[in-house]
Amino acid sequence: MRTNRLLVRSGLTVVAVATLPLVLAAPGASAAASGISVSTSGSTVSVTTTSCAQVNGSFGNASLLSSGQSSFAQGRQAALAGANGTQSAAWSNVGSGTFTVVVVCSNGTSAGQQAVAVSASSTRTPASTSASPTRGVLGGMGGSVKDYGPLTLAAGGALVATGTVAAAWFLRRRTRPRHY
Repeated sequence: MRTNRLLVRSGLTVVAVATLPLVLAAPGASAAASGISVSTSGSTVSVTTTSCAQVNGSFGNASLLSSGQSSFAQGRQAALAGANGTQSAAWSNVGSGTFTVVVVCSNGTSAGQQAVAVSASSTRTPASTSASPTRGVLGGMGGSVKDYGPLTLAAGGALVATGTVAAAWFLRRRTRPRHY
């Protein structure tokens, strides 16, 4: 009888952990879902999306918001260009700082938003010096950092929670005295 109750309780826990990613990924659960990809190269910021369809000859617009700006209209706007598969926009001569890129399709829906950090880089080199690095090679994460969506994070959290529950159940089971 004790085993049946334990199985029912464990089953309910597993069901709760399994449904957590579905609840978190439901529409409206998170505004962080993004259908855009943002990259930087020096002082140029570019955005790419596959979420917008062409309506009346336009795919939509993208806006680059600085830290003090909160609405789409306040930012530097650029029209999306491309084909029906992939659309993109770019801004040049962007200063250093943290910006938010927002893409709105021509049908009025948001394709997503994503934060991007632009570091100060000098594109001008004096004529008297060469362009060799003075501090050697700098290491770091660079372009290998990826911003994962809420569905991926929820699935990872569910795996961690399932592993934790399974480990606790296994260890608890091993500490019981054996009656033969």
